[in-house]
Amino acid sequence: MDLIDTHQHLIMRGKIGYAWTEGVPALAEGDFTVADYVGLTAGRGVTGTLFMETGVDDTDYQTEARVVAELVGAHGMLGQIASCRPEDDAGFDGWLDECNALQVVGFRRILHEMSDDVSQMPTFRRNLAKIGARGLPFDLCFLARQLPIARALAMACDNQVLVLDHCGVPDIAGGAFDDWAQGITAIAALPHVHCKLSGITRYCAPGTASVAVLQPWVDHVIASFGPERILWGGDWPVVNLGAGLPAWIDMTRELLAGLSGSEQAAIGQGTARRVYGLA
Repeated sequence: MDLIDTHQHLIMRGKIGYAWTEGVPALAEGDFTVADYVGLTAGRGVTGTLFMETGVDDTDYQTEARVVAELVGAHGMLGQIASCRPEDDAGFDGWLDECNALQVVGFRRILHEMSDDVSQMPTFRRNLAKIGARGLPFDLCFLARQLPIARALAMACDNQVLVLDHCGVPDIAGGAFDDWAQGITAIAALPHVHCKLSGITRYCAPGTASVAVLQPWVDHVIASFGPERILWGGDWPVVNLGAGLPAWIDMTRELLAGLSGSEQAAIGQGTARRVYGLA
């Protein structure tokens, strides 16, 4: 099962600010580079990547996309998912226009760090529709408790391809399966919503991430969305807060071992190619 990693972060402190990492010891110092990533994934079947915006300081999100655009085409990087600010009309159209030349294949706004009402704003939804009109997907970043809000946004933007990051951020450590599962089932009923199998080792209790622990959660995602609407992401280097990238790759193969070859291929790279328009 070859993999396209649709969630590859980088940290480049000399050029960009990452204030959110200051309280995260594993990420608070040093850079996390393309060369580091290549070293971790060598021989593990990762055939390409998409850079995912890294939640940089507000003043730097456009700089990040401009810097990353220079990296696309090397080391298997196929494009980037850039940050945007749909809640603000000022400069939004101009940013979308500029991104045409920055190898951007999708956009994201990290909503779980913002007020729950942001995605309900008419301005936000109107600007999200502009992304859809350009044929580009939008990654949804919501907590499990916010899945009803995510579903409301998806229902209001039914012409926009959407990708729910990190399986909706389940509280695996707390065993909060039922409410999360209900939310996943509900949002998966909307055919334009896809789900990213990524990040979930981070939500296990420290040191407990394993195939046995994760399997029921992954099985529910597969049953709800189907392989044709699931895509894979590594979430490096944030995955270091869980099992780490090499272990997550190995777990992924075990978690999906019961699927057919075509189903594994869809999750590994087929859905990513279709959703993000990759050759």
